[in-house]
Amino acid sequence: MVGVDTHLTAVGEERLSAQALRQRFIAPPLWVPEMVQEVSFSRRVPAKAAVLIPIVMREQPMVLLTQRTAHMSTHSGQVAFPGGKSDDSDADAVATALREAHEEVGLAPHFAQVIGSLPIYITGSAFIVTPVVALIDPGFELKPNPDEVADAFEVPLQFLMNPSHHQRHVVEWDGVRREWLSMPYFDEVDGVHKERFIWGATAGMLRNFYRFLSA
Repeated sequence: MVGVDTHLTAVGEERLSAQALRQRFIAPPLWVPEMVQEVSFSRRVPAKAAVLIPIVMREQPMVLLTQRTAHMSTHSGQVAFPGGKSDDSDADAVATALREAHEEVGLAPHFAQVIGSLPIYITGSAFIVTPVVALIDPGFELKPNPDEVADAFEVPLQFLMNPSHHQRHVVEWDGVRREWLSMPYFDEVDGVHKERFIWGATAGMLRNFYRFLSA
């Protein structure tokens, strides 16, 4: 770790309500995404993909995340949003995100109210990702697909929208400088504290969401 962004202001709680989030997408501010493209480390043909940023509208808004299984071909074991590669049958990125969320964690589309999308994010593994933001009715019941999802959990949106929790990292790999963010979160599972290490593309898209909400 090379630093923490304590100099930046957290998004106020008043901007995280359902009404405020809807209004932000209806009348978006002028802003510039901070994280757009990772340094490439793949020779695969670029592919379109979409993820769902699911904001569960509990008393305190929560972001639903998954931990991928260890045997996945890409991003194994990492914390991620529900999502994946677009299919030819998908009408658009929203359809991809909702389909993937249903396939991965059993989140039925009727629980999701899509309120907008963030700019595309290009991963080092050559996926061109559209982040789709949706408000989630908390009445859902998850059924994670064990072939893809090792765990599903929630993190307070307010925690993720506070840059004092955004850690900066730099590494030299194969002579190339790579910079990335992490947002470690400690959860309690069955009385045991567990670290949810949010980093890479997931952290990058959350950082863009922070820039969008704080603009």
